[in-house]
Amino acid sequence: MSEESRGAIEVVRPPGGRRFRFVLFDFDGTLSLLREGWADVMIPMMVEHLEALGAGLPAGRLRAMMAEDVALTTGMPTMYQMIRFAQRVAEFGGTPLDPKAYKAEYNRRLMGHIARRREALASGAAAPDTVLLAGARAMLEALAARPLVLLLASGTDEPYVRQEARLLDVARYFGPHVYGALDDYEASGKKQVIERVLAAARADGRELLVFGDGFVEITSAKGAGGYAVGVASDEASGGGRVHPWKRERLLRAGADAIVADFAQHGPLLELLFPA
Repeated sequence: MSEESRGAIEVVRPPGGRRFRFVLFDFDGTLSLLREGWADVMIPMMVEHLEALGAGLPAGRLRAMMAEDVALTTGMPTMYQMIRFAQRVAEFGGTPLDPKAYKAEYNRRLMGHIARRREALASGAAAPDTVLLAGARAMLEALAARPLVLLLASGTDEPYVRQEARLLDVARYFGPHVYGALDDYEASGKKQVIERVLAAARADGRELLVFGDGFVEITSAKGAGGYAVGVASDEASGGGRVHPWKRERLLRAGADAIVADFAQHGPLLELLFPA
């Protein structure tokens, strides 16, 4: 597999003459830092429940197990993570709650975790760009100036996605194309969004460009024939360096290129949209 470096961009497979018409962004961790630390809310919640069952494994082992489960479903509607967790509860001899109950508990905990960030944005005490990955707005502005259809897709519940996209002042780049998880979670994943958009436009998958920091959007992009840029963001630092664990998983998913953030949006645009 060939690999070349363009500044901070790791290129595994160049676009090869593609002419993109559709650009899909994942939200959390790819553009938004508002939910940074979400896994540190979800995984401890799961470990707590399993420890209460007397699972018989050290907390570190349980945490590693739950972290792997969560990683494999990151990017999917949150319900999938809760369904997998309910299966784990049963495996450890417990009687699982309805996955919706676990999801409600997780959302309650997460909203508490990010409440101050949301309040600061809503009041104007924090500027939206301070809660975006480095270079994200410049990248969106540059893409919005081109004849492209921009789409935002997330595994987070759609009402939250729409609200947070407005708080971060990025909803305007995507118009009607803001998608999140719905009650019918099986029909609201990124794979389904991609399929519907391409089918409606009678477009070829080679016209699709996807940016994401999760396994699911990368595999969905590749499955449709699109070009996938893995955003291996170190969310805790706001970007600036590649997160090794994310990079490894994104490459395993089939990412065609890897970036830490969008600070190098100029060279990245030159790669994707050569003159």
